[in-house]
Amino acid sequence: MQRGEGLALVTAPVHKEALAAAGVPYPGHTEMLQALAARGGTAPPVRMMLANDEIRVVLVTIHMALRAAIDAVTLDAVLETLRITHAAAARWGQPRPRIGVAGLNPHAGEGGLFGDEEQRFIGPAVAAARAEGLDARGPFAPDTVFMRARRGEFDVVVAMTHDHGLIPVKYLGVEHGVNVTLGLPFVRTSPDHGTAFDIAGQGVADASSLRAAMRMARALAAG
Repeated sequence: MQRGEGLALVTAPVHKEALAAAGVPYPGHTEMLQALAARGGTAPPVRMMLANDEIRVVLVTIHMALRAAIDAVTLDAVLETLRITHAAAARWGQPRPRIGVAGLNPHAGEGGLFGDEEQRFIGPAVAAARAEGLDARGPFAPDTVFMRARRGEFDVVVAMTHDHGLIPVKYLGVEHGVNVTLGLPFVRTSPDHGTAFDIAGQGVADASSLRAAMRMARALAAG
């Protein structure tokens, strides 16, 4: 890919527990590709986006324990996510995407009553992004911002944690979802489901998400 021999990479599901058991020092494809794309020893910052025909969601944190993920929601992490999302949008033909930012706590903290991460980190990151010219808005209550995006108010939603962001996308249909890695020097997509060992060899697996990943890789590479 980095030699210019291809424009996009589509990866199949990988079993993260098996990778760990084999001694692989990366929790998944995303981290592997990030390391491979390192230039001068520095890996590019990347983010996971899960998308379907209705909504697109970019995550600030991904594969870590929820307790650790909460601590990883910092002003710098949120601002970097907003910058990566904004820059990646040009690849799919949206030079200035409308970015809705989900809060971390119920009701986006309710003015600090249910948590102050919105006031200390997320809100200031949104303000800093807007000062740079990004069309970022929020933080909004996590239980409604995805619905607002689905209705057309936002082009993409930035969510703070893995399950906050992925549950609404997968609820709309795992067979339609695509995982896109933002920040790499090439397009990378994959299905939004796992290895499904429980149905291996039965001839009943649905390849719809893989086909959707291939279609999106083609579209993003052409964008």
